[in-house]
Amino acid sequence: MPDLGSRADAVRARYNDCFGCGLDNPIGLHLDGFTADGAELVANFRPRHGYQGFAGILHGGILAALLDETMAWTAMMLEGRYVVTANLDLKYRKPAPSDVAYELRGRIDERRGRRLKLSGSAAAGGAIVAEASGLFIATDPVDGPPT
Repeated sequence: MPDLGSRADAVRARYNDCFGCGLDNPIGLHLDGFTADGAELVANFRPRHGYQGFAGILHGGILAALLDETMAWTAMMLEGRYVVTANLDLKYRKPAPSDVAYELRGRIDERRGRRLKLSGSAAAGGAIVAEASGLFIATDPVDGPPT
């Protein structure tokens, strides 16, 4: 298993202003605390008040960004490659409350050269509220210099 702490530090050194994960972005999601659970990457997230759409419901765009970010971090942490999103498919399963903690999970479903098919889920209180899958294209290695 790769050293997730070192890889996370390498990503943050390049992208700490990112809307999804950048800790220096004052309006960002600040997604952090990634851990490995077998073949999955896990993160927890608690929305801020400004992330709701309808009263008491997390905005769907925020949920989409969280899943996209979780899947990208899955590739970066478990494959050791930066990725860009080529396509993203979302399935909203039920309304997502804006005042609870979320467990986000990502996994690598298939690898073909630089192409990675990834999937992810967002759960609140143990119930999946949204799922995503996507095609991501690998770029530079996280652990080395840019290519």
